[in-house]
Amino acid sequence: MKKKVAFLIPVCNEENNIPVLISSLRNEMYNSGYVYTFNFIDDGSSDKTLAVLKEAAASHTDVFFISLSRNFGHQNALKAGIDQVEADCTIMMDGDLQHPPSYVPRLLAKWEEGNDIVYTIRKDHKEIAMMKRKTSSLFYQVINNLSDIELEEGTADFRLLDRKVINLLRNLNESDIFLRGLVKWIGFTQSGIEYIPGIRTAGTTKYTLKRMIRFALQGITSFSIKPLYIAVYLGFLFSLVALLYLPYVFYSYYFEHTISGWASLIATIAFFAGIQLMILGIIGIYIGKVFIQSKQRPHYIIKESNLPA
Repeated sequence: MKKKVAFLIPVCNEENNIPVLISSLRNEMYNSGYVYTFNFIDDGSSDKTLAVLKEAAASHTDVFFISLSRNFGHQNALKAGIDQVEADCTIMMDGDLQHPPSYVPRLLAKWEEGNDIVYTIRKDHKEIAMMKRKTSSLFYQVINNLSDIELEEGTADFRLLDRKVINLLRNLNESDIFLRGLVKWIGFTQSGIEYIPGIRTAGTTKYTLKRMIRFALQGITSFSIKPLYIAVYLGFLFSLVALLYLPYVFYSYYFEHTISGWASLIATIAFFAGIQLMILGIIGIYIGKVFIQSKQRPHYIIKESNLPA
């Protein structure tokens, strides 16, 4: 009996890339010996993405789509697919052609060798802007230093997961999903391969600087309470600095030296107030995550789908 491979592809405003991606994946899977399906998750697109998916599904019996009621975010869109697909293995990839279909045979070969998880490590082109490379490198350094997981630099959401891993991920219902961390955290037999990203031929990137910062905070706070310890250490440090300042205060009082300079005083107050606000912000993020989790709202809402019931 042939093994079944499910491609899980979240898309948002990728109407021009979808036909090219389907065609490229078909070429890679032709005569592969696998049964395969293409499962697209439309994450609240505002262009003709859903119409393109419906047309492709009407023309081909192996194309399926899930349309979400609004944009729930990339990670939640992947969770929607994880909860729905049934296959011996699932390959997650983006719909912008930057996860090259030509690497799919290598992912499958690694899986056939006995790996439950085959992840990819992005190797950027030399022409990629220096700032982009630096911020990407900083992202992984921060994640690895402040969380309890170790991600290789360049780890991407382009991966293959065995059925047993998918079944496990279905049962994880934490509010802030960070799949790169979860996949690393759950263990199993894992292997990585390097890939060079493809060139986006249409559309624009959805990962702005703001979203990248939010993504980093989401990853850190999902897998570690180290920032809370850092807040405590900062509190001790500045309390110690304040104690060291006391001898000068007593000296000035005893010798009746005037402590002048309201500007320096205000600057000091503002500095410590900023530290306090930062610490309160860190604590607030964790409290907020507990608050959101307690609501138990769904990760996504499906508006329509052609997946079999």
